[in-house]
Order: sequence, then C-alpha cells, then structure tokens
Amino acid sequence: MKYLLLSYTPAAAWDAATADTASEEALAAFAVYQKFEEELRASGEFVTSEGLGHPVVSTTVRKGADGVVATDGPFAELKEVLASFAVIEVASHERAVEIVGRIVEVLGEPIEIRPIMGDDFGA
Repeated sequence: MKYLLLSYTPAAAWDAATADTASEEALAAFAVYQKFEEELRASGEFVTSEGLGHPVVSTTVRKGADGVVATDGPFAELKEVLASFAVIEVASHERAVEIVGRIVEVLGEPIEIRPIMGDDFGA
C-alpha cells in the first residue's frame, strides 16, 4: 500500500525573507532524514520525497461565480503550513506509522499519513 506523508511546520517559523536559506538546525535535521531515506530506499519502501516552496509563492485556483480564477499567495491565517511530502510503499498502515514515528522523532514536526487510492478505487 502506498502512503502520502505530509510534513507540516509552524507558519511563524517559516519567514518568507529567509526561506531560501536553511538554518544550521534545519541542515542537521535534513542530514539525519537523508540517512533514514537511504534506509527506506534499501528496503524498497521509499517512492519519492520533495520539499515545497514558501506559501507566499503559492497559487490557488478555484471556481467562482465568474468562472475559474487563479490567485496568488496564502489567504488564510495558518498556524502550520505544508512544508514537504513523501510517498512510501509499505506492507501495512502499522509500518507507515512506525516509519513516520521515526521521522517525527528526529524532525519534531507533525506528519499526516494519507493512503493513496490504488487502481482498485474505481472498481
């Protein structure tokens, strides 16, 4: 089963002016995460992982009364923002929770686990 892991970070900790410059703390945490990612690659459980750009450079597309409109930037006051995602393929939900627990222990930020609907979803 594939799972999408959504990693959140406090919005107040992510300053748009310094978003392109990683702190020493962030670099150290990322180094630990990279070792863990290598372990998941070796076990065949890793699919992909990417960090996301700062929310101020996001675009939201929605349908309104006048048609589809694209707007820039965040429009809600958020306490946490989506910072990155990963996809893993594991034998069970319990294994996904075990993996995410290890990541959260190192990075300290919450991660949401969402099952990815497979080909059998529409069947």
